[in-house]
Amino acid sequence: MKLRVNDTVVVLLGKDKGREERIEKLLPKKGKIIVKGINVFKKHIKKTQDNEGGIVDITKPIDVSKVALKCPECGKSTRVGYTVIKDKKQRVCRKCKKLIK
Repeated sequence: MKLRVNDTVVVLLGKDKGREERIEKLLPKKGKIIVKGINVFKKHIKKTQDNEGGIVDITKPIDVSKVALKCPECGKSTRVGYTVIKDKKQRVCRKCKKLIK
């Protein structure tokens, strides 16, 4: 997976199209990510001894193919490329050719 936690991404498809947020969690085996404030649904929780119940907002995972990385240098949504610098594989913006940290 070419994305990392705390990368800023732009949503390309779905009800949150065009929004920009940071990645909170990666789910690489499923090919999904959890992004703060994106793909939020309401869930009705029944009252139990432990919790009070009611309507709760839940952030569900979104597929990696529905987001694009926002380059911190040029500010555009971009794909991620790789280059090898001093025997280390580094991520590179495909548009401005600068390193992504």
